[in-house]
Amino acid sequence: MDLDALAAARRTEWDRLDELSRARRLRGREVDELVIRYRAASADLADIKTSAGRTPLGDYVSTILARARLRLTGSGTDTRGALSRFFLHQLPAALYRLRWTTLAVALGFAVIGSLVAIWIASDASALAALGSRADLEYYAEHRFTGYYRENPAAVFAGTVWTNNAWIAVQCVLFGITGIWPLYIVMQNAVGVGTAGAVMTALGHGDVFWQFIAPHGMLELTSVFVAAAAGLHVFWAWVAPGRRPRGEALAAAGRALVTVAIGLVFSLALSGAVEGFITPQPWPWPVKVLLGALALAVFLFYMLVVGRRAARSGETGDLAESEAGTPRLVAG
Repeated sequence: MDLDALAAARRTEWDRLDELSRARRLRGREVDELVIRYRAASADLADIKTSAGRTPLGDYVSTILARARLRLTGSGTDTRGALSRFFLHQLPAALYRLRWTTLAVALGFAVIGSLVAIWIASDASALAALGSRADLEYYAEHRFTGYYRENPAAVFAGTVWTNNAWIAVQCVLFGITGIWPLYIVMQNAVGVGTAGAVMTALGHGDVFWQFIAPHGMLELTSVFVAAAAGLHVFWAWVAPGRRPRGEALAAAGRALVTVAIGLVFSLALSGAVEGFITPQPWPWPVKVLLGALALAVFLFYMLVVGRRAARSGETGDLAESEAGTPRLVAG
């Protein structure tokens, strides 16, 4: 075979194939042309290898074919599309699934925190067990508010954010135990109830609410959501339904680990409120209003955007192309 004659005869067709394979967008007619030219160039490459073995011309055609093959069979990663799907569909749908469990966790937190606060504030011996009168007065008058002001706002916000984000991730990742999320919620409830009891008993109950409310609304809600996600993972393991236990647990884990990622952002917002708004000498209604607005944004995203995503069929899990074809079960 005369390779020079073949190259002269096919050069235009190979260049067109290369042009199509490099194009950003292809219309239907152009896709058909790409397939036809790919087949023709494959036949040319087979003829070249059969008659002359490996040659520079064969390598050139092979390179064009490889690019065309990737265009036909491969799919590039659309980062913007993936981010859009995550924030507009996967994450809100996963959060929406947790709404009732989150409410139950929040009610449990409120009950435990209230009982602890009432018990300590009404029992002198329980209050005395926390420290001497002088120590408690110092805590109520200086340490409680000083905690929010002793470090630069940016440093404090970053520290609070990373600490709370780690707690949220633990709730989801260790949720399979069924114990860790409940332990985290109870620990926080006891801590908040104890602080509230000490501040109230020493006549600083108003200061307690003024410093807790602005950031606490979103911060505690995020912890409740994390605990709810962990409990859902645990329940998928305990009661998998008709699916094999491993498949049910994997699906729940994939869907709810998105919650842990999403809570990093909500906790960043609450950390910003705690670091830059809570310590400010502003009127307390202004600070509480700003905290309430931050919570409202999160709840709108969770309940309104999440409801819309859930109605479209989203569960928070990966797409079938990402997670693999699920096994069909009866019923």
